[in-house]
Amino acid sequence: MQKKVIVFDFGSQYTQLIARRIRELEVYCEILPFNKFPENTDEIAAVILSGSPFSVREETALKYELSRVLGKFPVLGICYGAQLIADNLGGVVEASNSREYGKASLEMSTNDDQFFKDIENGSTVWMSHGDTIFRLPEQFEAIAKTGSIPVAAFRAKSGAYEKPVYALQFHPEVSHSEQGLQLLSNFLFEVAGLEKNWSPGHFIAEKVEWLRQTLNNDQVVLGLSGGVDSSVAAFLLHKAIGKNLHCIFIDNGLLRKDEFRQVLDSYHGLGLNVKGVDASERFLGALEGVKDPEKKRKAIGKTFIRVFEEEAKAISDVRWLAQGTIYPDVIESVSVHGPSVTIKSHHNVGALPKKLHLKIVEPLNSLFKDEVRRVGRELQIPDDILTRHPFPGPGLAIRILGKITRKKVDLCKEADKIFIDHLKESGYYHKVWQAGAILLNARSVGVMGDERTYEYVVALRCVNSNDGMTADWSQLPHDLLSKISSEIINNIKGINRVVYDISTKPPSTIEWE
Repeated sequence: MQKKVIVFDFGSQYTQLIARRIRELEVYCEILPFNKFPENTDEIAAVILSGSPFSVREETALKYELSRVLGKFPVLGICYGAQLIADNLGGVVEASNSREYGKASLEMSTNDDQFFKDIENGSTVWMSHGDTIFRLPEQFEAIAKTGSIPVAAFRAKSGAYEKPVYALQFHPEVSHSEQGLQLLSNFLFEVAGLEKNWSPGHFIAEKVEWLRQTLNNDQVVLGLSGGVDSSVAAFLLHKAIGKNLHCIFIDNGLLRKDEFRQVLDSYHGLGLNVKGVDASERFLGALEGVKDPEKKRKAIGKTFIRVFEEEAKAISDVRWLAQGTIYPDVIESVSVHGPSVTIKSHHNVGALPKKLHLKIVEPLNSLFKDEVRRVGRELQIPDDILTRHPFPGPGLAIRILGKITRKKVDLCKEADKIFIDHLKESGYYHKVWQAGAILLNARSVGVMGDERTYEYVVALRCVNSNDGMTADWSQLPHDLLSKISSEIINNIKGINRVVYDISTKPPSTIEWE
């Protein structure tokens, strides 16, 4: 039985980051909503109470039975979690003019606590709170402060609980807290006495064994996209069940130039059992005359389901549908604030299992995106697959504004290829998160030679991001942008103007539709 750290989520924007940091320290960790306590407590090695956008002083504050964890497991409260412990057990938490946002200097009042092992006095920490703990419950004592607040960290007094309890008013999980990772490490190993039990190698060994036992000799079908998640899922399943995995890679006519052939060749060369299906005419037919972005997504989604259903039914004795779902998708679906309302319709292929009467297997549903890549490297998947930029499910359909035509698809593919090729040649491809060419639904006047032209405009979009939730436009060198623009205009008949998108997300999105 694998012991794990449970992070109870009170809605903080940093909750996933806490879990990611713990896994970086090679300890297995899961996130649960604050009101979903696990039935099997034997698996719990330690508990972390996350931050929250709420105040413990409000009537709408999230209630939590601390008696379920205090004394039973090693506990670390972070920000709201710290205030929750103080407020619920008789301390005083109030709004104050001493509230802190941003960097602060930690002043420790003890140097004999293993929780502060290798932590420097004056270390920079990141605060984000509007309430202050003015008085602690009698069974706790302060162990650190800052220049603005009297309680930046506290612990349970000796003998107060059978298991240690610590709490921090700041966020150790964010990179702005200089020694935050060391603090988390101290809590896990020095205070809670845990052992390292998670790594890509551990994950692969356990997951392959689980897949073999679960799937037995059943046939499994998986829809490949050429992206990181579906590729790693495919290779993991292939390692477990070999040729019993049937991969389907569908060309919707909206992939990048030559991508269908290149990706298919790379999969075959790596031993995967993959069938390529050229359904480009069906997709383009379904999109004929459609210009509304949401209608485009729905048309593509419906066509994908029909094509995939036909191909899956042609495989004998298929009982499972494999999907590349990753952990953030799972967390989002059971969020403190309810299921996400931002999932776009092209991701909603939930009708497939019911239509095909298949059971679902999701081998990556406990991994974060960066962990998926680490597992992929452990599986020796080539870097050109693992480092591939994210690409939207509807493909170029949402990078071609307005109605989709074969001519506009070809123009967009050509411009995109020139853009991506230059990023790769210049070394910038691996320095940015995502890039692509957008064909605008507008034409501009130009002069080429002695002739007046009236042709399409291309916008180049290139962003830097960690997870795609927020993004900054990439500051590419002007000479590189100049080369890209010149080559697009000089070599693609039908485009006479190139612009560069310098919008951030939010308020803009990465894609234009």
